This record gives sequence, structure tokens and C-alpha cells, in this order.
Amino acid sequence: MTTPVVIVGAGPAGATAALLLARRGIRTTVLERRATPLFHPAAHVINARTLEIWHEYSPDLASAIASMSPPHDEVNLISWFGGIDDGPIGSIDLLSDPERKAVVESQSPYMVSHIGQHLLMPVLWNALDEDPLIDFRRGVTVRDVESTPDVARVRTRSDDADGELTARYVLGCDGANSPVRDASGIDLDGPVLANMGSAFFTSHSLFPDDARPLLSWIYTPDLCGVLISHADHRYILMTAYLHPAQEIAANSHQFWADMLPKVLGDRDFELESTGTWVMTSQTADSFRRGRLLLLGDAAHRFPHTGGFGLNSGVQDAHNLAWKLDAVLSGTASPTLLDTYETERRPVVEKFAEQSVANHFRLDDIGERIGITNRMLAVATRVAARAPLVSLPDRLVAPMATAMMRRQMRRARRLHPRAPGSAALRGQIAQAVPGQIEHFVSTGLQFGYLHTSDLVADDDPAVRPPEDVVDYLPTTYPGARLPHAVISTRGLTAGIHDVLHPTSLTLLAHDGDGWEDELGTHRIPSPSVVVVPIGVPDPADRRRLIDLLEVGEEGAVLVRPDGHVAWRTTLPASSGASELTTFLERWRRYYPPR
Repeated sequence: MTTPVVIVGAGPAGATAALLLARRGIRTTVLERRATPLFHPAAHVINARTLEIWHEYSPDLASAIASMSPPHDEVNLISWFGGIDDGPIGSIDLLSDPERKAVVESQSPYMVSHIGQHLLMPVLWNALDEDPLIDFRRGVTVRDVESTPDVARVRTRSDDADGELTARYVLGCDGANSPVRDASGIDLDGPVLANMGSAFFTSHSLFPDDARPLLSWIYTPDLCGVLISHADHRYILMTAYLHPAQEIAANSHQFWADMLPKVLGDRDFELESTGTWVMTSQTADSFRRGRLLLLGDAAHRFPHTGGFGLNSGVQDAHNLAWKLDAVLSGTASPTLLDTYETERRPVVEKFAEQSVANHFRLDDIGERIGITNRMLAVATRVAARAPLVSLPDRLVAPMATAMMRRQMRRARRLHPRAPGSAALRGQIAQAVPGQIEHFVSTGLQFGYLHTSDLVADDDPAVRPPEDVVDYLPTTYPGARLPHAVISTRGLTAGIHDVLHPTSLTLLAHDGDGWEDELGTHRIPSPSVVVVPIGVPDPADRRRLIDLLEVGEEGAVLVRPDGHVAWRTTLPASSGASELTTFLERWRRYYPPR
């Protein structure tokens, strides 16, 4: 029996793809090598756009996930420390600008949330289990994927036996070290920036409940790294290392059992788990190989500085789900799937650029101490090359550890009793506000554009300016449709809730006029559903007209993924012909039936 779609990996990207396909009536088989979700945290930033996408599958699911986030006034501080006992050197208060907060709250039904991936994944896995169209299989390892002209063959291994599945398409969502990607011969391009080790621990006395920074950068002679606050008084502490033979990687539990008392002082702690990972900025040479498509970390890997990894994988699934639906239903040709990489690659490259910029922007602070990420990147490259890479572990590990300790000793200058400490701490405090793009990126969360033949050309002069921090709502083709609460045919709803899951949606104040006019035109596939829009409160009518940027008689054409395909300020009498002309370019993907 051939399954429409096999999804390899049940992380955020794979789970989202299965759920969005199920919403469209498509059966999937999800193969996950783990029997239970990974407890050691990975991502923790859930963007509002990601919650909007989960809302598309189920408002209840999105609300349940959003409710797991601590109140924003409990996770609003980003702080820099020497030693924790010495108090913060400087901080960014994410709620310090009430006007900006009010604007952001108006731009989506959701706000950015802070939920550890170890808490998120059980919720997503439960959703997979509960959906009758999803066959979720745990403890299954995929050995390879063979793509043929007709089907893909997925060879698996589990405790029971080896097996094989056939599918129309396979989605590789199996993470940064994707075996599916590697077995398919798809390479990654981009630099390795650092090797990272981490400890997940519980401490009830580390910070007061009303003053727990979300993120704390720590510079001490023993360890320099970042501390992330999680729910239930849990934390994850990350630091860099140079060689896998160092104790932090080779005997990580002992390393952290010895290190945490030095960093935390005499505060209580319980070490939960440890881990290592490689910080890179790498993108796959191709997101598609025949009937295999790569999503999430399997397709692109970013530094953690910015929180784009998990969120971009969810966006990948959102971009691809409606296209797979069109191909599997026979409405569109398989070439439609080529637009997945065309649209997503520029977006993830922009995210990667911002993440790397954030990583090295931290040097504006680190260079004052003499400890920088640029120095770390150089040392990481040197440690991975000859002659060091050819030396025995027993020789190179002490050398790498000594090199790291020599650098970190420079942090002694931050101790309050060190000569010149007050001036140095003052310089760092002045540099802290310059890190804002690292933590407030609403402009990138909502403002990315998808560009392909599926998106109309518009006047470049009115293209919205690219801004990392601030989002400017726009209906410029390729952009996410701005959020608004509208009324349509007597119902009140969020504007994204009225979008059709498989057809194009035409939003127009003069909905009846557009529907009548389109009835006289031969509209090529895909079909267009007209939705007349208004506002629950007539006083808000002008604001909605301004938000959609097409006047009182124009219209906005929106794809199933909520991105604008086309717009016009013309009335239906003349705009319908323009729409028909635009849709002719879709014929290469939607052949006449």
C-alpha cells in the first residue's frame, strides 16, 4: 500500500507538516527514531507567526501551547553578568516601551512565547496521536530513501524488524544531522562557528522569582556562556569547547557536576541532563531530491542567536503543505513543489544572516573583556585542522582546555574589586542596548516575503522596507496578510481564519461586486473563493481599508498559507481582467483540466 506522504522525524517541522496535511484530509505516516520526546531542551522561542500556523490546524492546540508560556512580565529581562553574585552589569527590558508592546499586540492574536522544546514536543506528539489521519510510529530508524519516478521507498529499522514503506512523497524532517539528507547525497554549505556543551539543571535559589532574567550572559574565569531560564525553576547553561576529547564532551556529566558549583556559588542545583551540539550556519545544496523534500534543520541550520531555527521549520511546513495537497489531489503538477525551495531559500538565508550577525554582534560586549565569538570561530577552525586534528586525544584535549581557560581568565577584570572594573562594567552597560535586534525581531517574524511565479510583480518603489525590529503590516505581494478582526456574511473572525485551505481567497470590501464580475470570466486553476469583508465596528472601517492598501473597491488575493499573491486598487469591473491575466502565469503549475 502506498502512503501519500511519509514524514521522517517528529520534531516541530515534521509534526507541523503532518498536522497541516491532516487538516487537508491527507494521510501521513510519521517515523520518529526516539520512543519518547527528548527531555534536554533545544529551542525555547516560539514566534507569534508559528502560533498562527498551529492555530490554522487547531485554535485549541495553539491556545494550549501559548498558555504554557510564562507571563511576559516574568521573562522580560536580558542581562549581562560577570559572576552572578556580582549583580547584573546591564540589562535590556523587553517591556520598557509600552507603546511598542501595544503595537505588537495588535499585529497578531498571539505574542512571542518562551516554551522549552522539551515541554512543547509532548503536546505536539499528543496531537499526532489523536489525529486519525496520522500514523505516528516511534522507535523507527530510517536507513535510506530511494526516489523513483513513481514512488519513494523508505527503508526502516526498528526493534521488531527491518521494513519498507512506499510513499508518493517523503519529507525529511530528521534534524541537523539528518541521515535522510546525507543518504540522499545532499551537502550542506556554510561555516562551523563553535562546538557547544550544555547542562540542564534545576535551582530554586539561583534568582528571585520576580527577577529571573530570561537570558543571562555570564563572563567568569571558569566559564563564559549563556544561561536560559525555563519553567519550574529549570535552567540550561551553554558554553563553547574546541575538541570532542575535552571533558565537557567526553565526560559531560562529571564536567558539569564540577563546574556548576563554581558558576552558581553555594546555591542549590540538581543536574538533570547534559548535551553537546555544533553551532553552524549551513544550508543544504538543495531542498528537494526527486520525491524527497527537506524541511527544518535538515535543510538549514542557524546559530541559536535569534530563535529562528524551530520557527523557520514550522514555516517550511506551512509553505509546503498546501502545495503537496494540490499535487496529490491532481490539481497541480509536481513542478509546483519546486516553488518550495524558490520561496523558502531566500527567507532562511536572511534568517541565517541575521542569526550570524547577532552572534558576532555580541562581540561589541565581549571585545571589551577580550573574549569574542570571532576569536572562538578562528580557534574552532584551527582545532579541526592539521596538525591539531591529527594529534592523539590525550595530547590535544589538555591543549584545547588550556587555551579556553587562558581566554576566560580575562573575565577576572569584571570582578568588582579588580582594578578598572567599574569603568569596564560601565562600558559594557553602555553597549548593552545595541543588542536589541538579537531579542526583538518582529520585523523578521512577520515581514519576510515569498517570491516566485506564484506571486505578482509589484512596484519596487512601494516594497516595504526591511526592518529586523519593527514590522510594517502590508499586503505587498509575497507578504503575510496583516492580522485584523473582520466581519463577513454576519460572522466575526480573524482575517486568517476565513482563508480557504486549498483555494485562493479574494478579500474585497465589495465582495458581491467581485463575485458577480468573476462569474463572467474564465478563471484558470486554482479556484478563487471570494470573501466579502467589513468590520464589526463601523468606526474601524477606515483603519481596515488603510491596512489592506487597496482602497474601497480593490481586492487582495491570498494563498492558502496566508501570503498575498496579488492585489489591485481597481474595482471589479476592470480588476477582474487583471486578476485573470495574473493567474495565467500559474498555468505552468496548474495545467488546464
